[in-house]
Amino acid sequence: MNIIDDLQWRGAINQETDHDGLYDLVENKKIGIYVGVDPTGDSMHIGHLIPFMILKRFQLAGHKPVAVIGGGTGSIGDPSGKKSERVLQTMDQVHHNEVALTEQMQNLFGDDGQFEIVNNYEWLSKMTLLDFLRDYGKLFNVNTMLNKEIVASRLEVGISFTEFTYQILQSVDFLHLYQNNDVQLQLGGADQWGNITSGIDLIHKVEGSEARAYGLTIPLMLKADGTKFGKTAGGAVWLDPEKTTPYEFYQFWINQDDRDVVKYLKYFTFLDQDEITELEDKVKTQPEKREAQRRLAEEVTEFVHGKQAVIEAEHISAALFSGDVAKLTSSEIEQGFKNMPTVELTSEKRNIVEWLVDVTSIEPSRRQAREDLNNGAIRINGEKVTDVDSEIDPEAKFDGKFVIVRRGKKRYFLAKVK
Repeated sequence: MNIIDDLQWRGAINQETDHDGLYDLVENKKIGIYVGVDPTGDSMHIGHLIPFMILKRFQLAGHKPVAVIGGGTGSIGDPSGKKSERVLQTMDQVHHNEVALTEQMQNLFGDDGQFEIVNNYEWLSKMTLLDFLRDYGKLFNVNTMLNKEIVASRLEVGISFTEFTYQILQSVDFLHLYQNNDVQLQLGGADQWGNITSGIDLIHKVEGSEARAYGLTIPLMLKADGTKFGKTAGGAVWLDPEKTTPYEFYQFWINQDDRDVVKYLKYFTFLDQDEITELEDKVKTQPEKREAQRRLAEEVTEFVHGKQAVIEAEHISAALFSGDVAKLTSSEIEQGFKNMPTVELTSEKRNIVEWLVDVTSIEPSRRQAREDLNNGAIRINGEKVTDVDSEIDPEAKFDGKFVIVRRGKKRYFLAKVK
């Protein structure tokens, strides 16, 4: 199957500059494809995954993906989607972010030589102001640039010359990659259409109108309720496991709405059409089993964090559901209890009633603590405790780092040993 057919079935194409030309090109030649990301932060989030999943599909189809880290463009700021100017980062911060993003790219695409990471700082930083004006500025019509949606949306509130020139620099990127890396296709979000077409225009002006350069954008991802995909009550869902743990990442996907899950299976997994169609049927006939959500969570978590992360996430989920937390490892506790009510304490042994009230404030009073213990409502490290005279040893389990308390059926508390 031509990869363009597969992308259309997955609903992953918003706009193409030349459908027939691109279809024919990828049918008969292995090409270079690029996606860019500016180092405005030290981690990508799941919104970045949308174009990079498409890039990965091209890689699996035998084409060569090129990821461009915008060390140059990122130092000035993309006006896309912004109502005001970006705050410029220091170059030290930009370089720090570049290193972090490079590592994430390598995790996603492998290190087998079939994937290339480049930084546009390498060529943009060598360009003088006179080079920029003579070699490129002369080829861009200001009226055309003003009509690009990415710029037009900012004219009312104003846009600096710095951000106005962003589309020229991104166009230079496409030309450079076309000339030096055999890149003939640029992928991007729907908001990048103006920048992509500017790059193709530049290639045609420099290389001739017959130059085969193409652009493809991905639709804006919205949830069934009309809200933007990728946001949670806690903010963005990051690919960096220090910002969003693999368990939290897994839970994000497994909690998706039935109305969205099939769309996400098409976008974010490499499952074939037959398996996705089968899962779609199960969403309709057996929604309570949430099999589609489980497959989605497994596939995306493994792609981003690896198979072991999936195993740990499922282990944590099962332990929290059953209450059998005693089998969790220390690292699993750190993930699964990251957002649970947490207290810090010393390793001192104490009577359980005193510990629940005076040390951790889990119970409001000693009377209530005794009542909950007598009723079997307190579990320490997964085990029911009913003896009001028993003692808590904070170092008894989990490498002496944690004590897990469950009060009632669902209320968990984590005590960290200092």
